[in-house]
Amino acid sequence: MTYNPNRHNRRSLRLKNYDYSRSGAYFITICCANRESRFGKVETGKMILNEFGVIANEEWVKLQERFLNFELDIFQIMPNHIHGIIILNDRHTADPSGAGFTPAQSEDGIGKGNKDEDKPGRATARVAPTGTNPTIGKIIGAYKSLVSNKCLEIYKSKNEIMGKLWQRNYWEIIIRNDRSYQNIASYIINNPKNWNEDKFFET
Repeated sequence: MTYNPNRHNRRSLRLKNYDYSRSGAYFITICCANRESRFGKVETGKMILNEFGVIANEEWVKLQERFLNFELDIFQIMPNHIHGIIILNDRHTADPSGAGFTPAQSEDGIGKGNKDEDKPGRATARVAPTGTNPTIGKIIGAYKSLVSNKCLEIYKSKNEIMGKLWQRNYWEIIIRNDRSYQNIASYIINNPKNWNEDKFFET
């Protein structure tokens, strides 16, 4: 393969020097490859999940069982992407008490905005060992792999080819304060109702 500097020397898409296992709230967007509608359709402002959408929904809910530092918050499965708020905490063992919303903090402990907080994150496919707090990338990587494998089983049972399910990267925004949280939560909740005006909308 010929060396291509644009392909083999990709710059990091993560916020430089930020610890993505740190406690806080993160707005996550994961897209299907080529923005292909895989998970269902929107009808009269409501998302109707197909069998693959049900898998995507169930595996997202199960993340709170797979990762002890993960708290389930608002999320929405859309035809060709997923929006969700992930809340990480410092727990290494199960804790029945919820930590609630905690804005992600800067390195000096002060919650403040950052011009890079809308840059995309980059996922991996490995689950962190027990006893360590996994990063956002490891959680999303595990999720994408689990959904892909279960969807692939359905395609194989029908002698059909699935092709690439996910876009290579995911996007994350570090949520710095409660106002940002409320705005993002409202966007996620109203995503089906506003689908025709959404930037991910594909006919």
